[in-house]
Amino acid sequence: MAMAKYSTQTWNIFHPITHHFPHKSPNHSVSLPLYKTPSDFSSLSTSPHLNNLAPTHLCFKAFASSSSSSFSVGSAEYTEETATKEKFQKSLSLPGCSTSLSLLGTGYREKVFAIIGVKVYAAGLYVNPSILNTLSTWKGQSASEIQDNSALFSSIFQAPLEKSLQIVLVRDVDGKTFWDALDDAISPRIKTATPIDESALSTFRSIFQGRPLKKGSLIFLTWLDPSKMLVCVSSDGIPSSVDATIESANVTSALFDVFFGDTPVSPSLKTSAANGLATILK
Repeated sequence: MAMAKYSTQTWNIFHPITHHFPHKSPNHSVSLPLYKTPSDFSSLSTSPHLNNLAPTHLCFKAFASSSSSSFSVGSAEYTEETATKEKFQKSLSLPGCSTSLSLLGTGYREKVFAIIGVKVYAAGLYVNPSILNTLSTWKGQSASEIQDNSALFSSIFQAPLEKSLQIVLVRDVDGKTFWDALDDAISPRIKTATPIDESALSTFRSIFQGRPLKKGSLIFLTWLDPSKMLVCVSSDGIPSSVDATIESANVTSALFDVFFGDTPVSPSLKTSAANGLATILK
């Protein structure tokens, strides 16, 4: 019962830890370079080394950071996020995706109250391996340089290829509370919401209203392109269907910024993804 007095803050799970990562201004808007078609990436010369790798055979084993470990169960290969002990498949086939996605990095979300850290969820970033062929401009950068390079993460977001965030809850949360926390993180990143944005947020909200999210529940946020995202929720393994489609460039970019912008809600996830990218691009 000693934690009761913190209950109004406990599930504000998508805000950065303020004493380490300052909040964005409510008027902050996401500023990402706009690439409308695959041809817009022509200025990014493709590395011959990456061209020689068939996307489905890219090896992601070496991408795990020091905060994760790798192992196999049967024919499936996994990476364990060590802070939460949650396991992430190294390759996933998700509804709506044209090819299997590969795990780039893992991390966790922790809320700190006084001096007590409460882990809320683990997360893993998956990408279409072909995205890697658009990033040769940053070849040779260190993990720390990549982590601070907003242009690189913007290019990943803007690429018209799939990327997906898998969230694994490590404690029970009711759906309304989960959505309220997510909305509190997304909305300040949209400077002026349009009717399209409001409709997208309403659709997003409806997925979680009245829906209990038990420990172990999986939530997949899959960006098909910069303005279209699929949402899948499952309490029983990898989902086979899509719960909703979100079509709003402002909403989808704001959500990506929540996790991979300048003040990510899970610094460990962005760090792990940067380590993975540094390994690929070295």
